[in-house]
Amino acid sequence: MHPCLSCGACCAMFRVAFHWMESDDSTPGGVPTVLTEKLDAHRLVMNGTYSEPVRCTALDADIGHYSRCTIHPNRPSVCRQVDASWEYGTPSPQCDKARLAHGLPVLTPADWPPPKPAVDARPKTAE
Repeated sequence: MHPCLSCGACCAMFRVAFHWMESDDSTPGGVPTVLTEKLDAHRLVMNGTYSEPVRCTALDADIGHYSRCTIHPNRPSVCRQVDASWEYGTPSPQCDKARLAHGLPVLTPADWPPPKPAVDARPKTAE
């Protein structure tokens, strides 16, 4: 199972601000505007991430046990840019900071299964 599905710490740690053009008011399939508020002339912010305690309104989670983003396919670009530590072979300072703030251990390379070997799908030929 992907570690993010049992975490959710980043969604309850950071402000999620993004350009208004990412909203569904401007871009079909964008971030649902109903879940945002105006931050300034050019940016929106996800509800729940611009006040204490921080918790994105799109987060459905018990931090450290289960987590899902209710708008995952339509999430803002800033959310897409936060990788889980070691998911792509490097640590993520944002992931580590959020996990530690919620009392969770940081992820390590051991939290990721080794890649499965490629399967040759070509038909076998008689030799």
